[in-house]
Amino acid sequence: MPPFPQSAMDGYALGTGSKTTGAEFKLIGEVAAGSSVQHDLNAGECVRIFTGAAVPESATAVVQQEWIEQADDGVILQREVVEMMHVRPKGEQMKTGQLALEKGTLITPGTIGFLHMLGITSMNVYAKPKTTILITGNELVEPGNELNHGKIYESNSQMLISALLREGTDSKSHRISDSLEETIETIGNALETNDLIIITGGISVGDHDHVGAALSELGVKQVFYKVAQKPGKPLFFGTKDGKAIFALPGNPAASLTCFYEYVLPVLRKLYGRKDVWLPSFQLPLAEQNSIRSLGRAQFLKATIQNGSVEILEGQSSAMLNTFALANSLVYVEANCEPKSDGNLVEVHLLPY
Repeated sequence: MPPFPQSAMDGYALGTGSKTTGAEFKLIGEVAAGSSVQHDLNAGECVRIFTGAAVPESATAVVQQEWIEQADDGVILQREVVEMMHVRPKGEQMKTGQLALEKGTLITPGTIGFLHMLGITSMNVYAKPKTTILITGNELVEPGNELNHGKIYESNSQMLISALLREGTDSKSHRISDSLEETIETIGNALETNDLIIITGGISVGDHDHVGAALSELGVKQVFYKVAQKPGKPLFFGTKDGKAIFALPGNPAASLTCFYEYVLPVLRKLYGRKDVWLPSFQLPLAEQNSIRSLGRAQFLKATIQNGSVEILEGQSSAMLNTFALANSLVYVEANCEPKSDGNLVEVHLLPY
């Protein structure tokens, strides 16, 4: 690809002969893009040609139309032309037998365009993992219903469904009441039909937190539980029969942070992607910003603007208002030196 020498310009395909300034070429025909007409050019002859058209095999260069002067029966060069100028050689982009894409390449709009350029309209891809979201918490009310005292609107399900959809993964959510029996039954059913299970809430140590006990009862192997970080300390990850199970904190901002930093890489790994982590780089803190050290790591909601990163107000585990504005997370190591404006910090770019 291209399957023939191809013109990169609108102009004139030149035969052999001098190509210095003032050289003349007789016009003997025209080749439009898509035309199958072939011309055999002798010395001193040329054809009118257009971008994408097949360059005659006997042509030695293409001169753009801005570099010629019209003559009675042809053109006169106004600048010197070098051999094979503006000719895309046969096989320049892809040769027969050459590997087009390696296994594990992420399919993007550019990938799809490239495959169609090669005439390929279908290929084998990894299946997206079957995923479900389980929401715990008797205090939660579906938006649109009356909000009685002691209740809050449930937001984690649509938040996580949206985040998964950005990865091309469809998912559904189910509610679990705060009872051990229902928690065991619902998680057990999810394990039978899904590859990735995401649970929010109920993983702490309160009297009404039944997720940990249910996972143990179902034989889920704990990989880790509780992470020295803020937000998202009560984070669980386990496996069973090749399935991945995450129990995220119920607080919405903590839940979404843990999704991006922990769940997303596993999801991407499950569907064969190689670059599983959020893009990470160093940026200076914006003016009047500072970070104080804590005894555990922090993920701070932030925005990247004009080459620096600004830490947003409202870093509570329960607050989503700043996540609605954030395009990145700033990672701060535990017990690090305090940082102020101009100091470099580690920035994780969110997939928006």
